[in-house]
Amino acid sequence: MNQTWLDRPIPQVKRQATPQLTAVETEPSTQCSECHSVITNTALIFNCYVCPHCDNHLAMTARERLTWFLSQVDAELGQEFTTGDPLSFVDSKPYPKRLVEAQEKTGETEALLVMKGRLQNLALVACAFDFRFMGGSMGSVVGDRFVQAAEQALADGIPLVCFAASGGARMQEGLLSLMQMARTAAAIERLRLAGIPYLVVLTNPVYGGVTASLAMIGDIHLAEPKAMIGFAGKRVIEQTVRETLEEPFQRAEFLLEHGVIDQVVHRHQLNDTIYRLLAKMTHHDNVLPLKA
Repeated sequence: MNQTWLDRPIPQVKRQATPQLTAVETEPSTQCSECHSVITNTALIFNCYVCPHCDNHLAMTARERLTWFLSQVDAELGQEFTTGDPLSFVDSKPYPKRLVEAQEKTGETEALLVMKGRLQNLALVACAFDFRFMGGSMGSVVGDRFVQAAEQALADGIPLVCFAASGGARMQEGLLSLMQMARTAAAIERLRLAGIPYLVVLTNPVYGGVTASLAMIGDIHLAEPKAMIGFAGKRVIEQTVRETLEEPFQRAEFLLEHGVIDQVVHRHQLNDTIYRLLAKMTHHDNVLPLKA
């Protein structure tokens, strides 16, 4: 007996499974510049902006750096200083336009951020350069803010910590920018004469007038692993001396080997290392135990 179409079995339609997106595909992510792994921003924040795959120390903004470093923030200093255009400088763009673009990009008003607060139970003033803001270059306002940070540390008798990351002096301000090298050095000398510690952490990269002034006249110089540190850039030196400079030239480990800096410290140990150094230097009695 022939089957009608009503009696025929209904063919099974195979449904394609909906692809499941991973957390990396759905969350804001960052690619490591060293191993090219893609890490979610949540994982990066949890790991102090260190790549969990290759241990590469990724860049931190000035605000991220200080809020991560300080256990408590009491005040932000130097926001009253604003940048002008003293030379009416124009390269491919007018200087004021470059400033506006940098401010929109970073959400900061200048390349240096200063905060007063506490590291565990130790009061201090901390400042950090933001390399995204015109290469962390040092102009008049950066000098103003650093000097104010030093004066605040001097007035309160508390240490000053600086996280340096800069391409050097800001060419758009000419000689006014170079003057900040002397101003910051004089402020650091006042701290030295008063016996107040000034500790520098060299992050990646530190070059030019910042290296030649405030970044290299601290009481103690720490550096993060593989940070590039120098006065002239590596390519500039190679073009001058007509030689190829192999790794690890200008890396933090190279500078440590040649006695330029005191210690290379992994970011995970950086806060405790700074706390214990400053506690020792300030004869702080109530030293808290190491964090687990």
